[in-house]
Order: sequence, then structure tokens, then C-alpha cells
Amino acid sequence: MSLASLLDFLEPVNLAEISYDEGFKDTQIGKHILVHEEELPDISDADLVIVGCGEMRGMGMQYTNTEAPNKVREQFYKLYYWHTEVAIADLGNIKIGASLQDSYAAVRMVVSELLQMGKKVLILGGSHDITTPQYAAYGSLNKIIDAVTVDARINLDMDSLEPADMFLVDMFTGIPNHLRHYTHMAFQSYFMHPNMLETINKLGFDCYRVGRVKEAIEEMEPAIRNSELVSFDIEAIQYAHAPANRVTPNGLNGEEACTLMQYAGMSTICNSIGIYGYNVANDSHDMTAIQQAHMIWYIIDGIHKGKQEATLENKTEFNEFTMAFAEVETSFLQSKRTGRWWMQLHDGKFVACSYKDYMIACNNDIPERWLRAVERS
Repeated sequence: MSLASLLDFLEPVNLAEISYDEGFKDTQIGKHILVHEEELPDISDADLVIVGCGEMRGMGMQYTNTEAPNKVREQFYKLYYWHTEVAIADLGNIKIGASLQDSYAAVRMVVSELLQMGKKVLILGGSHDITTPQYAAYGSLNKIIDAVTVDARINLDMDSLEPADMFLVDMFTGIPNHLRHYTHMAFQSYFMHPNMLETINKLGFDCYRVGRVKEAIEEMEPAIRNSELVSFDIEAIQYAHAPANRVTPNGLNGEEACTLMQYAGMSTICNSIGIYGYNVANDSHDMTAIQQAHMIWYIIDGIHKGKQEATLENKTEFNEFTMAFAEVETSFLQSKRTGRWWMQLHDGKFVACSYKDYMIACNNDIPERWLRAVERS
């Protein structure tokens, strides 16, 4: 399949619907983004490729609104284009299928084609179960991945009939399975069965309560840096910052959501990001659309910062610290350009870590992140 063949699955962007009366200024994103209007743009140099998917039936058959991606575009295109060396393309919206499974198939095909082209893909959803075809795109390419989900709830509700409430079951148990590791961020305990954390821990996966994320958000960066797939549900954001979230008044604030998206942009491993759960009918003054537009802006900011990073092979750009902890000899690398950290595993490979992991090793203890990584390698 080629990019041109994806035309059957994509609807063009109607700029007349998302432009405001006075038009875009020369310094706004709407003037610079490569847009699929009448024909697909040349995306060979694009650093970020956006596709919309307004499929909401995973939340219940009564949800038919497909305007979510366009509402976000209205706000995103107005923002100012600071990072002129980051090329952005928008391929429009993936067509809604006759059935939910048809929509899943279309998302999987579009995303897998873009991944094969080496692109970083942003999916504007859509209900959170669109993560299913986002993940399936890697399976179709026979790739084993790490995945991160940011959500107030952990979608393992076997009693629910709605795919958005239980899509993680298939990710965790599907055969063949393409999930190496899973990290869940910003869950809120009162939404979870007490035994669920124990189950996830037995699988060797990581879960961080919303309080932990807020207290030390920089500790989330290595997990995102190591992951190919990031899935973000706006339910993770406080109602005050995302009024379309009608699940909880608590959660991340808007700036914290932007920071996590910046981490996803900085990562050279992360190549698909989904922002889901936006029901336009529940929004107030378009504030949730504006919040998501800011999150996308920070993905681009992260891509810009990631371009400044040296490769790990260029050792002169890193401070190297060799040490032994618990009879294990290893090395830590700190980037002179960004300050980020990597640690060496027993097989010689380097994985992302934090300064805290380095300090734990300095105290002759084994960082939990190192142990988890060794278990998976």
C-alpha cells in the first residue's frame, strides 16, 4: 500500500470550516501546515503527521458526533508557529466505517502505512478505544512495542459492554501479542478495583497514581521516551482545564498534560500519539479543544528539542559515569545538550532513565527501572 492508496480512507480538511474570518497571519500554524485539501500533500519531510478520527461508538452506540478533530483543528491552526524547522502535515479525517470494526480497520491501515514511512503520527480522536487500532498498526508490521496510557481510569472493565471501557484486555491478552511493556499514568484509585493493581503488577507493568505524576512528573519522561505508543484520554485532565471531561473534577492540570506531550514529542522512539475521549457536546467555550491544541503545540516543541539531542554513539556529547551497584557494573550517560539520562543494561544496551535512578545507583541500590528493564530484555 502507498500513501496515495490511503485516499480511500481519508476525508480532506475543509479549511473554510476551520478558518476564522480574518484568515491566518503569516506566523500562525494555519499558514504553514501541509494540508490535505483537494489532494494529499508531499509529506516526505514532515516531522509530524496528523490524522483525525471522530469515531465515538466505542463509548456507546448513541455517540455519533464526529466533529472532535475539526474542533481541535480550529484552535490549533490559530496558534503561532515558533518551530519553523519542524514540518507538520495534516492528512484530514479517517472516514467513519459502517461498523466500529470498519473504522478500526481504516485507522490501522492508515497508521501502519505512516509508521512504515518512518513518520511520527498524531491521532485526534475519537473515543479511547481507538487505541486498539493504533496498537494493531504495530502488529500488522510485526513490531514488539512499549506503550504508555494516560487516563484517570484503567480500561479493564470486563463487565462493561462498551469497548472504550475494556480495550486494554485485548492489548494485554491478545494473541499474537506485540506488547513488551505497558505503563499507565495518572490513574485515580477510587475508580479502580483494589485487586487491579496487583494483577497489573504481576504482569510486570507499571502504574503511577495521579498524585505521583504531579509530584514528580520528570520521572514519567523516561517511560515515555522508551515507548513507541502513547495514548492520552482527556479524562486524565481536571474538569477545570478540560470541561468536556465529565468523569472527575480531579486529575492533571493543563500544564502537566502539555509537559507529558512534550516528552512524547522529544522521544525519537515514540512514533504514534493518540489524544482521545473528546466529546464536543460536553465542552464549554471550546476550552477542551483549546487545551488539546496546546498539547499538540507542545508535541511540536518536544520534536524541536529532540532534534537538538545527540545520538548515543556520539559519546563526546554525554557525561559518562561508570559504577557498580549490588555487584553489577554499569554506566550512566547524561546528555550535555538536554540533561536527560540513560542507563546501561546487562546486555550493553542503553535505556532511558532519570537522575533519580542514577542517585539510587550511587547509593549502591538497584533502581527499580533497571530491574524492570532487565526482566523484559
